[in-house]
Amino acid sequence: MTHEMPVAVVTGATRGAGRGIATALVARGWRVYGTGRSSGDTPDGVVPVQVDHRDDAAVAALFDRVSEDEGRLDLLVNNAAAVADELVSPKPFWEKPLGLADVLDVGLRSSYIATWHAAPLLIQPDHGLIAFTSSPGAVCYMHGPAYGAQKAGVDKMVADMAVDFRGTGVATVSIWMGILLTEKMRAAFAGNPEGLAQFSHHAETPEFTGHLIDALYNDPDLDTLSGHAVIGAELALRYGISDEDGRQPPSHRDMLGAPREPSTVVVR
Repeated sequence: MTHEMPVAVVTGATRGAGRGIATALVARGWRVYGTGRSSGDTPDGVVPVQVDHRDDAAVAALFDRVSEDEGRLDLLVNNAAAVADELVSPKPFWEKPLGLADVLDVGLRSSYIATWHAAPLLIQPDHGLIAFTSSPGAVCYMHGPAYGAQKAGVDKMVADMAVDFRGTGVATVSIWMGILLTEKMRAAFAGNPEGLAQFSHHAETPEFTGHLIDALYNDPDLDTLSGHAVIGAELALRYGISDEDGRQPPSHRDMLGAPREPSTVVVR
């Protein structure tokens, strides 16, 4: 492992999970490049890069810049996703906007494109990590088929990329996040501190996943997790990490399901 300041790229770092992950990594001593469609909302300490992940050329330019500026890359966090407010509607998918299918482009395809460009940089050191943000929607019905296909696709992509990265020192891991206590969610409880406290007991701050990713990167047994989807709350117990105010977010394995175990068969 390197003793220099490690370098990370976090996609979708201007809000929600990505913003929290980038913030936590900076606090842990990382140099972080954070992408967003606008560069004005990037957290303090993060190098802002304006990238629309529908634009393959913009993604290529991002990694060219990291290569030129840093000459290395130690971590890629694939988090960018096109998630619209209508996603959580209880309506069947054909009564929701067709645009919800965009999550298959910015969310699944975009992760493949970012990893394709990042791979030559990641394999240069003797140690690297690609972390994907996912959820139990990979195995249970959650928000409809577009969201479910994206999460299931992310988990499968992690499994298959691990096969190709085998022997390079680069690991791929999908992290199932729990209910996120984002700024938007906190705002929804404005004037209701008791409700917020009750909700928070079952939720995770966006920064929580960032601390888990840092611990993953520094795990000497990281290769044993490569190719797998893991539940963030359970990973926290492995590393002795707690969330805001010392809370230990719960695993929702029994209620929502467990990550699928990938087959060991390789067909080339």
